[in-house]
Amino acid sequence: MDREHRNVHIVDTRSTIPGAQSVSRAARLLRLVTQAGDDGMPSAELSRRADLTRPTTHRLLQALQHEGLVDQDDRTGRWTPGPELYLMGTVAASRYDITPIARDIVRSLAVRTEESAFLSVRRGDETVCLLREEGSFPIRSFVLSEGVRFPLGVASAGLAILAFLPPHDVDAYFERHPGFAAEWGASHAEPRLRARLRETTERGYALNSGLIVEGSYGLGAAVFTREGHPQWALSLTGVQFRFGPDRLAELGRTLLAHAHQLTSRIVASGR
Repeated sequence: MDREHRNVHIVDTRSTIPGAQSVSRAARLLRLVTQAGDDGMPSAELSRRADLTRPTTHRLLQALQHEGLVDQDDRTGRWTPGPELYLMGTVAASRYDITPIARDIVRSLAVRTEESAFLSVRRGDETVCLLREEGSFPIRSFVLSEGVRFPLGVASAGLAILAFLPPHDVDAYFERHPGFAAEWGASHAEPRLRARLRETTERGYALNSGLIVEGSYGLGAAVFTREGHPQWALSLTGVQFRFGPDRLAELGRTLLAHAHQLTSRIVASGR
């Protein structure tokens, strides 16, 4: 599934801070390049997805390449992440990366449930998958993998995070995305999505009943910072018949227990 998502910040400073528009556009291109990974992405596709003219895209990519943030394959012309991104990432990882303390919990979740288990992080108005652990059940869902992004409220991880944000942040999210249903279908219209948010807070975990890919179910549970903000989520995905009513409650309890364990670790680590 090939969908375009943008990371929109709560406060739009592009019209008030000099140079902010260029920074925003460059950041948009960087996200697209990193999403493409080692395969890279051609200039024309980057221009289309970033909603920029080709000359603007070319100018920004050249500037980013000069700083080592992107690189261009001489043979294919595709743009890939540059070496400076790696160096920046290693420094930022010590503060923001929780994968070292989460990996065994994600693995335990996959072993206990036999389903594919994931760790995702909130980035603006999206979630990004950081870790995937395969379960032992041979039929799997491949909706989610490392690096895949979804808007909050779409996949179960983002639904869980959105549900536990303060009400004014939820309202602001819907104001920023008035065309959500047009992009993701009638099941993501605001009234229906708000109903799922209420169900999530009542249940403690989110349920995505085949709303992204028919027959592929997901459960998500928020993971919190020491200040109580939902910054990450653990989730499970699998085929529909594995998420029937008799098993759903058990999966939910297991998921919530692992999410609580990870929250406790994060709080203890001082993050």
